[in-house]
Amino acid sequence: MSKKMNLTLKVWRQSKEDAKGHFETYAVKDVDEDASFLEMLDVLNETLLKKGKDPIAFSHDCREGICGTCGAVVNGEAHGPRDETTLCQLHMRSFNDGDEVVLEPFRSRALPIVKDLVVERSSFDRIIQAGGYVSVRTGSSPDANSIPIPKKDSDDAFDAAQCIGCAACVAACPNASAMLFMSAKVSHLSLLPQGQPEKKKRVLSMVDQMEKEGFGACSNEYQCEAACPKGISVKYIARMNREFLAASISSEE
Repeated sequence: MSKKMNLTLKVWRQSKEDAKGHFETYAVKDVDEDASFLEMLDVLNETLLKKGKDPIAFSHDCREGICGTCGAVVNGEAHGPRDETTLCQLHMRSFNDGDEVVLEPFRSRALPIVKDLVVERSSFDRIIQAGGYVSVRTGSSPDANSIPIPKKDSDDAFDAAQCIGCAACVAACPNASAMLFMSAKVSHLSLLPQGQPEKKKRVLSMVDQMEKEGFGACSNEYQCEAACPKGISVKYIARMNREFLAASISSEE
C-alpha cells in the first residue's frame, strides 16, 4: 500500500511576461507517493479552482518523458532531484513527508515567462529553422543497408538525437547557454551521410541564430549534462566547436 505525504509548496506565480512575479505558499495534503509531480499539481489546481482561485499554469503534453514540453526548477534543480528524469516522470516518492518544495520556471532572457511556470521556447524553434534539418528528396524509404554507416557513428548520432529540446540545459547553465541543445542537433545530423552536404552552413547558421536569441556562452560548467533528462554528453559541445571552427576557416578562404 502506497504511503501518503504532506508537503509545503512554494510556487512562483506571474500573470504575464512583464508582470512582477512572487512566490505563493500552498499546503498539499495526502499526496500519494506513487503520483507523478504533475499529477500532484493537477490535484492542487483542482483544489484552487474549487476555491475560485487561479490555477497554477505549467506546460505538459505527453507526460511520458519524450516531448520536452514540461519542465520547471524544483528546489534549484531543473526537472527535480532525480538524474535523467523529466518533470512529468518524477514521482512524489522522491520527496519526504513534511518537505518544503520550491517550484519556479526555467529562467533565461531567451526563454521569457508566459505565465507562472510556463516559458516561451520559440527561440529553440528558430535555431532549428536556421539549420537543424537536411534537404533530401522525399519518397519511399531506402533499404537500410543502401548507405553503409559505421555502428559507432550511428550510435553517437542516435544518442545525440535523443535531445527533446526541454531547455533544462539552459536553466541549469549559469550562463543560460543553449550549447548542449544545439550541439546535439548539429551532431546527430553531421554524423550521418545525409547531413554532410549542409554541414558547414548548418553549424554557422545555428550558432549565429543562438547568439541572436540572447543565449549565453558555454564556460564548461557541465551543469547542462547533469540536468539533461536524456543524459546528453558535453562531448557533443566539443564536436560542435570543432565543426564551427572548421566551417569558419573554410568560409574565410
